[in-house]
Parts: sequence; structure tokens; C-alpha cells
Amino acid sequence: MDETTKKKLVETAIQAASRAYAPYSKFRVGAALIDARGAVFTGCNVENASYGLSVCAERTALFKAVSEGAAEIKGLAVVTLDAPGFCSPCGACRQVIHELARKAVVLLASRDGTWEETTPDGLLPGAFAL
Repeated sequence: MDETTKKKLVETAIQAASRAYAPYSKFRVGAALIDARGAVFTGCNVENASYGLSVCAERTALFKAVSEGAAEIKGLAVVTLDAPGFCSPCGACRQVIHELARKAVVLLASRDGTWEETTPDGLLPGAFAL
């Protein structure tokens, strides 16, 4: 994945974070991914008063991609608007990323548009897999 595509994914994730519904945590997260065909899918976190019913941005984007027939996921960017540094996925998201985007480049981005790069294996070494 080239630098221009990475930058576009980060910018798209920032836009997605602006749509988050986070009245409880006040921690808005956005995700954007690209598949092998060049299709881009986004997600934001959506909270619920019954906290267990909330869903993270990463899983929203990944589930949308799968439900819409995405090909192999090539890249995934994750960003929060409410912290100065990089946003790293929670454990549940790491497991889903590992299964659904196994070969993806993962960009952990900050709200200023900078990022650090990792992989699903880097996020979750020794992941559970069938």
C-alpha cells in the first residue's frame, strides 16, 4: 500500500470519528479500511447506555466490509479525536482484525494525521485461530 493510500485512509478514519456516537466515554474513534479492489469502508464507535451493547469503530468497518462483499482487506486505519497520541484497538477488535484482515497493514493514527504502522500479528501475537 503506497503512502498516498495510507494518508487517504487516515484522513477518512478522522472523518469517520467525527460521526461517532460516544455520549458516555466522550472517546470518539474512527476506522477506515481498503480492500483489494480499492473499495473503502468506514466505521465509528457507537455507544449504548447498556455498555456491553456498544460497538467499536474497527469492528463496525470490518463488519460492513464483510457484509458488503469486500475482497481481501489490504489496509486499516484507526484514529481517535479525543487523545493526543495513537489509538490502539481493544482486545476484541484485535481478535476480529486478526481473523478478517490477517494480511492488512494497520495504521494507528493520531488526530493530527500522523501514524505508526503495524500488522494484525503485531497487535495480537499468538492470536486464537481455527
